[in-house]
Amino acid sequence: MDFNLSEPEKMLQSLAGEFAAKEVLPRAAEIDRTAEFPIELAREIGKRGFQGLPYPAEYGGSGAGYVSFVLVLEQLCRASMTVGAIMAVNTVPEEGIYRFGTEEQKRRLLTPLAEGKWLGGIGFTEADTGSDPRMITTVARRSGDCFIINGQKQFMALAPALNLVLLFARREKEEGLNAFIVDASSEGFILREPCETMGLRGLGTSVVYLDDVHVPEENLIGKEGQGFDILLEAISVERLSVAVQGVGVAQAALELSLDYARERKAMGRSIAKMQAIQQQLAEMASRIEAARWLTYRTAFLHDQGQSIQYESSLAKLFASQMAVDVTRMAMQVHGAYGTMKSLPVERLYRDAKMTEIYVGISEVHRSIIANRLIQ
Repeated sequence: MDFNLSEPEKMLQSLAGEFAAKEVLPRAAEIDRTAEFPIELAREIGKRGFQGLPYPAEYGGSGAGYVSFVLVLEQLCRASMTVGAIMAVNTVPEEGIYRFGTEEQKRRLLTPLAEGKWLGGIGFTEADTGSDPRMITTVARRSGDCFIINGQKQFMALAPALNLVLLFARREKEEGLNAFIVDASSEGFILREPCETMGLRGLGTSVVYLDDVHVPEENLIGKEGQGFDILLEAISVERLSVAVQGVGVAQAALELSLDYARERKAMGRSIAKMQAIQQQLAEMASRIEAARWLTYRTAFLHDQGQSIQYESSLAKLFASQMAVDVTRMAMQVHGAYGTMKSLPVERLYRDAKMTEIYVGISEVHRSIIANRLIQ
């Protein structure tokens, strides 16, 4: 792996950083306070070509690769993890279609997603299951040349603005799951109450009911019964994305802490000169750097065509723990000011905690890693 970024990667990183600083950061506190989905920023992400970075130009992308994807995502998350997560969630159906879809499906479904014309989400989690496909109760029943889906999905992100969903349902009277692309405007696709979460506010996370939703057979992704394999591959990129989100939030917390430590005076001198504060800052920086390069390496491996199911769990576990620790240290540096909702550190801490919870809690990823080790 070449640890030096290429000139195009540096340019893309700079462009994303400028967009994040000028357009995302000024909105970050408002998005968190109101919990309203920032549709204008979601559209801007699409217009700037950020949604299709990993995918070939023939399917609407730029072919820049997964390293470029994480570089851009990190910049967005330093400004607002919610806005970064919008870009990340959209990649899950893109990945599913790209890896398992037919040529016709890639051109019909992946292209508008990668071009930023559509927003896509994922429908897997239910009230009684977060990680175990055996517990899924949503059922897809074949009826002629279509499937009829009934069930309920929990914690569906981007719900108010979705065009389509990569949705997983149990096969009727058969083993395994099916994966479908479901049009969110379909009759019976019912958006219910929003899910009020402590962090990632404004992501549009909601409960969705599926009441006799008709899905044409041409929207079945992969083969019947292949749904869980599709999920594992597609969600590995989302796990990578959560690792990036942790890095971005932690970097923002470090920068705020450095600025505060330089300005804050105690006993006649800047607290940045105090050894206790310096130790916190040094610990924050070292952990961020370790998580960043673990995350970049995972993206690099995917650019080489390798599956990252194991590596993305490693990166997600480590980076999420790091983000919680670093934002906690940032609150310590800020003292009582760190707990105030009028300052961003409190928001960063809440967002960081979400990285340990969503897309698989840390305990699930420890099990994935351990099972791989003892094979």
